[in-house]
Amino acid sequence: MRPRTGVALLSAAMFAFTLQAPASGAPARCAGEHRIDVPGAELQTTACLPDLTTTGLAGTTYTDAADWASLAARDTVRPSGVPGIQVDGYFPDGSHLNATHGWAHDAQFVVRLPEHWNGKLVVTGAPGTRKQYSLDGVISDFVLAQGYAYASTDKGNNGPDFYTDGDRPGDAVVEWNRRTTELTLAAKAVVKQAYGRPARRTYMTGVSNGGYLTRWQLENRPELYDGGVDWEGTLWRPDGPSLLTSLPTAVANQLGQVPDEAMYAAGFAPGSEFLWPYHRSAYWGLTQKSYRAEFDPTYDPACPGASAGTTLPEILAPCASDAAYDYAARPAAVHRAVERVSLTGRIGKPMLTLHGTNDSLLPIRTDSDVYAGLIEDQHRGALHRYYTVQDGTHVDSLYDTYPDRLRPILPCFLTAFDAMTAWVEDRTPPPASGLVARPAAGDVVNSCTLS
Repeated sequence: MRPRTGVALLSAAMFAFTLQAPASGAPARCAGEHRIDVPGAELQTTACLPDLTTTGLAGTTYTDAADWASLAARDTVRPSGVPGIQVDGYFPDGSHLNATHGWAHDAQFVVRLPEHWNGKLVVTGAPGTRKQYSLDGVISDFVLAQGYAYASTDKGNNGPDFYTDGDRPGDAVVEWNRRTTELTLAAKAVVKQAYGRPARRTYMTGVSNGGYLTRWQLENRPELYDGGVDWEGTLWRPDGPSLLTSLPTAVANQLGQVPDEAMYAAGFAPGSEFLWPYHRSAYWGLTQKSYRAEFDPTYDPACPGASAGTTLPEILAPCASDAAYDYAARPAAVHRAVERVSLTGRIGKPMLTLHGTNDSLLPIRTDSDVYAGLIEDQHRGALHRYYTVQDGTHVDSLYDTYPDRLRPILPCFLTAFDAMTAWVEDRTPPPASGLVARPAAGDVVNSCTLS
């Protein structure tokens, strides 16, 4: 470990991995570790590890199982045995929502550099309001096993109180995009330092809010990437649709104020009703109040206020006022705040999008269906493929509860990622856009065919 500041913020006991000495004449492992100096980082630590995957890192400070809990189906088969270098640290930032490593400092990042590098880099950002390790079990493990370097960011603010970061409405989400660009540039430099040559290809990908980051980066910073995969990205549009146009109906339904027919009109899929109790308890209330506070803090200053809550029931509880929230009727300033982070569909590099037909947090009709249309409207359809995953939902772990009614999206994502890289590198066109039907038999947890 090498603290960049010269202050050992992480004790030696926290970084207790050691590697056996290489055989005589063999190249030393992690030979490039001493050259790593993350551009712009306020603090960095480096470690030479025998396994960069969650199999090797579970129970250590190099990952956080709580951060990636519930994102994958239980029987997902993950690769392991990828030695290399891990770099942790943070960029200068004034907010302190991320307590990982005891740093109490946002803009934390992780960069992983496998010993057997394929010459390419994958960048992502945290879904939801999670942190930099949240995609370790669904993206990092798999791309590392293929030889990709990997980098992820906490987006600069996180947790249910993310909306408290910034001075103007929309500032917190604006920062997400800036932090992703910042990490991409830094990770490119780190790769060149560690391996002695630049990455031949750089890909952007992510889930949910990470899918939004992918869309935004390929629209606004396409020169940094060669392509990307958008897994159920969040859609923001100044006049809707967005979370702020669908979730108020969900909150009203949660409070027993509107019937199921209103849910269908808001975009929620008929047949997804069995998922609604879970979303009532875990997602709808919290998501609506936190994002509404981010873009429209004057609507109900008392709820959620300076914090979404101090206990789990308080955090997950909806604001009763949100059942009547009418985004279309809100002042122009609210729409301008959303416009600051909005998407246009004007992607500049190849991208594949996946979205589940039973997504009950980001309904497909008011999200990726719309975004695919925006891409066509911008005459960028030749750069895009759109796969709707039959019986997929927002969180793959729900498959474990409903194996007869759901299928995980992760295996389809992995297939799509390989299809995207083949499109970019070999000019092999991916399958045409369309429905990815659920197979009648087979291992749906670990396999998927797009065609």
